[in-house]
Amino acid sequence: MDDDEAIARSLKGDLAAYEALVARYSTLAHRTAAMLGAGDEAEDVVQEAFVKAFRHLASFRRDAPFKPWLLRIVTNETHNLTRSRGRRTDLALRLSATAPHPRARRPRRRRRRHRPPLPAARRRPRPARTGTSGRRLPVLLTAERGRDRAGARLARRHRQVQHPPGAGPAEGGGGR
Repeated sequence: MDDDEAIARSLKGDLAAYEALVARYSTLAHRTAAMLGAGDEAEDVVQEAFVKAFRHLASFRRDAPFKPWLLRIVTNETHNLTRSRGRRTDLALRLSATAPHPRARRPRRRRRRHRPPLPAARRRPRPARTGTSGRRLPVLLTAERGRDRAGARLARRHRQVQHPPGAGPAEGGGGR
């Protein structure tokens, strides 16, 4: 049975005739799809091409050969596949760029330790917190507690400014 006869019988509803066309051109269609970039999905492309060819067999021109018509359908299906593959890849890349990696660590928030206030009996009295200008003097307070030598010197100078020599009990130098 040649192609023209198989097409005529297929149009009348003879599936065995179309099966003969599928058997004849299946290998060539598969090679064409693989060569055009279908890769592992060449079988799916060929199957879809044969289904489309069967659906549109009525629009096939009888005076034209069947093989180029079928291979054009295979080519179009392969191009559709590669286009959709590219869109899927682009979408996956865009999604991965916006979403954090599944195993990425989230930055941890630092938790402050809650320290309950000391009972009134254990609290130390705090010295005055403002200098002559009314500004807070945290460095001087730290130095007055004796934690740092340079700060202690600053504290002595500060006391000298606040209480000039001969002005009262906290006289100028105090210490060395």
